[in-house]
Amino acid sequence: MSADFFEQPILNSPYRYPRLHWAMDEENQPINEIVEYRREARFVSPVRSARRRRRTSAEEQDLDLDAESTQAGAGYDIYQEINDLRVLVDRWRELPDPRTWNVSPETQRLLQHWRRPREEWTSLCPFFCQVEAAEIAIWLTEVAPKVKEGKRFIDHLKAANESASPVDPLHRLALKLATGAGKTTVMAMLIAWQTVNAVRRPDSKNFTRGFLIVAPGVTIRDRLRVLMPNDPESYYQSRELVPGDMMADLERAQIVLTNYHAFQRRTTWKELTKGGKALLQGHGDEPVTIESEGQ
Repeated sequence: MSADFFEQPILNSPYRYPRLHWAMDEENQPINEIVEYRREARFVSPVRSARRRRRTSAEEQDLDLDAESTQAGAGYDIYQEINDLRVLVDRWRELPDPRTWNVSPETQRLLQHWRRPREEWTSLCPFFCQVEAAEIAIWLTEVAPKVKEGKRFIDHLKAANESASPVDPLHRLALKLATGAGKTTVMAMLIAWQTVNAVRRPDSKNFTRGFLIVAPGVTIRDRLRVLMPNDPESYYQSRELVPGDMMADLERAQIVLTNYHAFQRRTTWKELTKGGKALLQGHGDEPVTIESEGQ
């Protein structure tokens, strides 16, 4: 299908599955050709490649921009994993009978609530990418352990986490969304999914109602107060992310919202003037003014 990229750069609705994309040349520049399927996940730099020139020894030591696509020694292509996972989640999403979704009745209810047609929302309808992000976390947590295809991704995540922290592995999963895609809404969806299930299924090890949210600064920390169920502008109510009868369960969530500076070691002489510090120091060695890890 041919068209002009500059006349219509956006091809898909943000509320529906992306079924079209612009083809690109070897330098990642768009050509006037529309491809009728979703673009695969991969690293794309929109900057044209510079003329080839001899690299200096220092430059040869630098990582390439797309080095993240293949981790040396890890034995896997991270984008292949993502694309394969998308295919499985797509198939799972299209299952017509909720009883075959392999999720709890509470999760089933939330998925049906989030997947409603845009016309049924009286507030902001979630973007497709927001719902898909929540679906990925749900699939990996509830569905993957129950289906044959899921073992590969469970093993992959386990190996990746163990290689990052071999002594005491911390289970980590990153959800990557574009700037402006609405990551705060995704966080609210994940908190709602985990909390409702944790309250109604207290014996399950898959769910929790305790959350630590660490922001990069106080400004963003304050903006994230919409994730607190009792906040006047809470996303759970203002954006209809939770059915009304589940709001009481959400009130039982234990959420700590802070910024990363709270974890830095503080100075023990912060309240002293420069002259006061010099007086206490005298002619001896400079004292330790940063609190210890234990403190």
